[in-house]
Amino acid sequence: MTPLVIAAVLAAAVTHAGWNAIAHGIRDQLTAFTLVGAGNCLGGLAVMPFVPAPDAASWPYLAVSGVLHVLYMALLMRSFSLGDFGQAYPIARGTAPLAVTVLAAVLAGELPDGWQLAGVAVASTGLVGVALWGIKGSGAPPQWPAIGAAAATGLAIAGYTVVDGMGVRASGSSLGFTAWLMVLEGLPVPLYALAVRKRAALAAARPYAVRGLFGGLMSMLAYGLVLWAQTRGRMAPIAALRESSIIVGAAIGTLLFKERFGAPRVAAAALLVAGIGLMLHAG
Repeated sequence: MTPLVIAAVLAAAVTHAGWNAIAHGIRDQLTAFTLVGAGNCLGGLAVMPFVPAPDAASWPYLAVSGVLHVLYMALLMRSFSLGDFGQAYPIARGTAPLAVTVLAAVLAGELPDGWQLAGVAVASTGLVGVALWGIKGSGAPPQWPAIGAAAATGLAIAGYTVVDGMGVRASGSSLGFTAWLMVLEGLPVPLYALAVRKRAALAAARPYAVRGLFGGLMSMLAYGLVLWAQTRGRMAPIAALRESSIIVGAAIGTLLFKERFGAPRVAAAALLVAGIGLMLHAG
């Protein structure tokens, strides 16, 4: 990975943690993700006239990715509603890189070398273990439904990461692919909310509209940077580097949501840095 790719992925990590914190901060999770989805959709529609449309070879990937992103949103909503942000977020993000490594090898032929494999394993396995240790060490009983939803979210992340990595490479335009994807993934949750709640959905969204729509635009920027990076590097190291957002998320959980940071998250930061160092050694 070149320094420019690394910088783009790190910027995406910070932005991603930010929009997740915005979504978690809105108590009604359906309202939160309705606004984020609307922000994605509006951002994609605004960009579409100014970028090339993705090539037809990428359309099947777009269709599959749209389904996976909706599944991811549903699982993320569930995990946020069941557990602490500072616990659900690292479990969801930490399980993804190992799964991406396997899927990228099987579906895209991206076989990791020893350094990359070790780096991904240290960064993701260590973070998941430390996140679970943090739950145990807090004195509260483990929130197993929240842990299960967060782990399932991580598998959905891995699925769409590999599908999108293959799709954006076939699209001929990372900007065009991003714009179309944002519209496809952004529409279903708002449409579902309107169908279920009708006018009440608009009333519930109104107090949080600016915050939630801004979160959607942040989401689009974060994922657009990742998609661009995937046209210039291997998917597994990029997916693992992106999970530096876990540390940003832990800090946000402490500062904004008054969740305890403690030794487990300090250990998580050390493991993540070690894993990233191993991956960059491979480059």
